[in-house]
Amino acid sequence: MASTGNLNILTVTFNCGRQFIRPEIFGRHLCNAFPDSHSPDIIVLCLQEVAPIAYSFLGGSYIVPYFVLFHNAVALAAKLRGEVCYEHVITRNVGMTACMLFVSQEHRGCVQWIETAAVGLGVHEMGNKGAVGFRLGYAVAEEVMELTLVAIHLAPMEDALNRRNEDWVNIVRGLVFTPVDNHKEARASQRDNTSAEESETLLANHQDKKTKGIYTPTSHLFLAGDLNYRTSDTAPLPSDTLAYPQPASSPTDPHHYCHLLGNDQLSRERKAGRAFHGLTEAPITFPPTYKYSKKAQLRAGSNASMTKWEWAKHRWPSWCDRILWLDCPVWMKTESSSTRIEVGKYDALPLNPTSDHRPVVLGLRVPLKAIPAPKDGEGEDDPRMNPPFAIDPKWRERRTTARMKEVLVGLFAYLLLTWEGLVILLALVVGAFVGWAIVRSMPEF
Repeated sequence: MASTGNLNILTVTFNCGRQFIRPEIFGRHLCNAFPDSHSPDIIVLCLQEVAPIAYSFLGGSYIVPYFVLFHNAVALAAKLRGEVCYEHVITRNVGMTACMLFVSQEHRGCVQWIETAAVGLGVHEMGNKGAVGFRLGYAVAEEVMELTLVAIHLAPMEDALNRRNEDWVNIVRGLVFTPVDNHKEARASQRDNTSAEESETLLANHQDKKTKGIYTPTSHLFLAGDLNYRTSDTAPLPSDTLAYPQPASSPTDPHHYCHLLGNDQLSRERKAGRAFHGLTEAPITFPPTYKYSKKAQLRAGSNASMTKWEWAKHRWPSWCDRILWLDCPVWMKTESSSTRIEVGKYDALPLNPTSDHRPVVLGLRVPLKAIPAPKDGEGEDDPRMNPPFAIDPKWRERRTTARMKEVLVGLFAYLLLTWEGLVILLALVVGAFVGWAIVRSMPEF
């Protein structure tokens, strides 16, 4: 069990561009994001567009190779650091959005139970966009601290602001956490070369029958993803590219990114109380994370220094990739005024050659204290106590229906958009033609 102090959590969000990552690059960048004074106790990878739609929607063994590369990247980061090893605890995806949880070997025994949740936000509530996450019980002395970790991918395009806000509503209404199936997880762990006994211990069942959404009174909350909020409500004109930000040391320089940051949609919507209610973000001190050009991606693969930011001309450079959290509740702070979540590093990692997004990383030091249940009348303004939207009573049926649609779409995409599927179709066509020819050649009786 963990003792007093802080729990060091490193959260990374990355839009993978439906491509295999290069672990040797991602792992090196991840290692450089580790705090200087200590390695993270927990690493959370929040991934979007993790694989092509066919593999993402079919799931299972089709998407595993993409996750394996992130396993390798985390292992490489730990090896480069040289003082810590990480245990993969659980991975979940809803379509193309995924969340992976790694815990240091020193702390893995503290994970007492896990709940998972997923909701699709795409066409017909399928998972081309969506949210997926974990809620875990972390042992602290004689108590259990709850942590909620969520990966998100919202609607794209400059003019889709209202759709993004609607996506947030659907996350609050439809992201409901349920206990992990121990036996199913043990079988999956065996496929990943982890012992079933280890999995059963880490994923001990949590017998809480109450329906709980993303907000709950006794849990910390951390959200990360490609939230897709832009710096303009309309697509750029050709002349607008002249105002795109470039490396500049002084905020007085007209090309400094701070001038564009003032137009950020997410900051505006949060302040107006229309999205991400109650959540906090650290100050942004890094350039836009989207959308980099193909030329920039090629340079990232060649290790050439980025002296100029190469932007795609048809999108406004924007801070699409963000990480937010819910601060300690007021009833916890009344017990100790020093109880607060401390920010370490909030930064964009270097561009990867496989994506037009830069990964974003946030290091937090969370007090190793369970959030107590509030007393009567405490925290009425906290969204933990009064979520902005009620849970949809039909959330389970809606997810089940959407999942069936995902499988059908994934099957058609597999047959039409992958080389393996095209080979199968070709074999079927050839087989049908040969069969037809044989029948035609048979003598009539």
